[in-house]
Amino acid sequence: MARYIFITGGVVSSLGKGLASAALGALLQARGYTVRLRKLDPYLNVDPGTMSPFEHGEVFVTDDGAETDLDLGHYERFTGVSARRTDSVSSGRIYSNVLEKERRGEYLGKTIQVIPHVTNEIKDFLSIGEDEVDFMLCEIGGTVGDIEGLPFFEAIRQFAQDRPRGRCIFMHLTLLPYLAASGELKTKPTQHSVKELRSIGLQPDVLVCRSEHPIPEKERAKIALFCNVRPDAVIPAYDLKSIYEAPLAYHRAGLDQAVLDAFQISPAPRPDLSRWEDVMDRLIHAEGRVRVAIVGKYTQLEDAYKSIAEALTHGGMANRVRVKADWVDSEKLEGEGAHLLDGYNGIIVPGGFGERGTEGMVAAAKYAREKNVPYLGICLGMQMAVIEAARNLAGMPDAGSEEFDHEAGETRFTPVVYHLKEWVQGNYTVQRKLTDDKGGTMRLGAYTAVLTPGSKISDIYGGATEIEDRHRHRYEVDATYRDQLEGAGLSFSGMSPDGRLPEVVEYRDHPWFIGVQSHPELKSKPFEPAPLFAGFVRAAMENERLV
Repeated sequence: MARYIFITGGVVSSLGKGLASAALGALLQARGYTVRLRKLDPYLNVDPGTMSPFEHGEVFVTDDGAETDLDLGHYERFTGVSARRTDSVSSGRIYSNVLEKERRGEYLGKTIQVIPHVTNEIKDFLSIGEDEVDFMLCEIGGTVGDIEGLPFFEAIRQFAQDRPRGRCIFMHLTLLPYLAASGELKTKPTQHSVKELRSIGLQPDVLVCRSEHPIPEKERAKIALFCNVRPDAVIPAYDLKSIYEAPLAYHRAGLDQAVLDAFQISPAPRPDLSRWEDVMDRLIHAEGRVRVAIVGKYTQLEDAYKSIAEALTHGGMANRVRVKADWVDSEKLEGEGAHLLDGYNGIIVPGGFGERGTEGMVAAAKYAREKNVPYLGICLGMQMAVIEAARNLAGMPDAGSEEFDHEAGETRFTPVVYHLKEWVQGNYTVQRKLTDDKGGTMRLGAYTAVLTPGSKISDIYGGATEIEDRHRHRYEVDATYRDQLEGAGLSFSGMSPDGRLPEVVEYRDHPWFIGVQSHPELKSKPFEPAPLFAGFVRAAMENERLV
């Protein structure tokens, strides 16, 4: 049976619970333990799939097709453990499950209440797969004191009581604000946060204190005294230059030892941190720099493209080069704005939804094609590259996407990109209509692409003829136009196994121009960079030398 670590947060949001959880998981792995990480979000959306990127940042997709919080991306990048649908749940999902059971009569006519029915549903979720790993790390979203989080806090309190003594511990993240006027770190917000936690029956075993300034020993002792925590379990957490320094920094601060002490695991296996030392060596001792433009429509919030930013960093590590990524608003490239891309060694056009800003993405694809600048189009970025080729090379000046016509309510384009109504998933055929609900109705999860031998994409993957990556889209390039586009120079070098859905396009006569319908960034890790991103950065390095 797994040991459980529940991670909560207080004082303010966005303290880095996800990063702390991921780093702790990596440290436990370094000591030889197996781990799985989970996220419990208090919001009422069933999942973040229908939320605006400005609201929630990136939607992370798992192999089995779940749309989840971006923290699961941190979990995967730090531990290498592929997340599953059962590793993410929201209040909306919990309440939806309870209400569906009530409608089916599974509660035998009882009055449905938060306690015990909602809390039991949460506990059932927590116990999934508990016999598979040594440690289960469960992060509770939001901040202690939030009204919507109360069922989760009550559920983990009950869960810990249900388990044998010593099988569950609580780790709480707080903030130590610094008052410049008095030159002091203030511990009172942390004290009140722990007081709030204890008022609902939870006593933290480990306190992680975020601070921009060093925490004096007397302040750590004060926190320990007033929060009823052992002094060596008060862990300082300072700002870092790179998130990948977190495992080493938390180890130096004693986080993993404090957790093992709380479980009374002694003597504990010594950690092997060579993997993370190598990661930091590649980051610190980079031997050059390349500039990459990320041309997107959600550039005001970098978390909207979190996995792409991290995959670029990983691609830089693979080539021992530092990647300077600039976020370019695609709307600014419309008209005569493509000159804003001058000086960049590579261009990425990521995924997105809706027509806004897409003409700027088409302009970016045209610029990259004509100027021989390395281009990586991901999902919508691939579709815009196809539209650009259709308009400017294949004699279809009105080429566009059905998505934009549906949005405008009128037919304006020749639809080289169309609404995907049917596809094969495993042994089943999935069918969708435009009128279906939006949530969870896209082509989601891991799908196989069959690659053309000798193509650039095949070479990047070491000569592979099949690859598997995660998808999240409901519009697809129309293979009907394949011959016309290939005649114009755009090769369809990757297709679905049944040959119906284009997965990869590339120009054979271009130094490096590839579009993929999937999201390869979602599987990239610092110690295992996505081949496409490693190849893209290598091509950008070559371009930098030419410039």
